[in-house]
Formats: sequence, C-alpha cells, structure tokens
Amino acid sequence: MTLADLKPGQSGKILKINEAGALKRRLMDMGVVAGAAVRVEKVAPFGDPLEVNIKSYQLSLRKSEAEKIEVEAGC
Repeated sequence: MTLADLKPGQSGKILKINEAGALKRRLMDMGVVAGAAVRVEKVAPFGDPLEVNIKSYQLSLRKSEAEKIEVEAGC
C-alpha cells in the first residue's frame, strides 16, 4: 500500500521509498524515512496534494510523490 492510498484520518508507518536520486534525498531530508509514523490530515478535492503529519510537522506532497512511498496501514 502507498501513502496515496490512505484516506484522511488514517495513519501508517513508512516502509520504504520506491525512488532514487534527488527526489528520494529530498523526501528523506523532510523526514520521510523508514519507520517513521505518518498520518494523512487532508486531501485536496481532486486528490492532489495531500497534507500529512510526520515527525510533528505538516508536509504537503504531490500525489505522484505519495505513490512512491510504501506504508503499512494502521500503525
């Protein structure tokens, strides 16, 4: 399951980022790392972007970025 599959109010644990290069580094710099707890706060009307809570701060991600982040739901 990916981060984009979670609905508002659902939470999970990040398993891995299915990306390489600059995008992976940027996500990791923002705290998107394996083992981190993440909660989807809001999703825009057309599904892009998503607002998530990770490591005590709000982060907005494009749906295309969220689809590359594997999560374990309900953690």
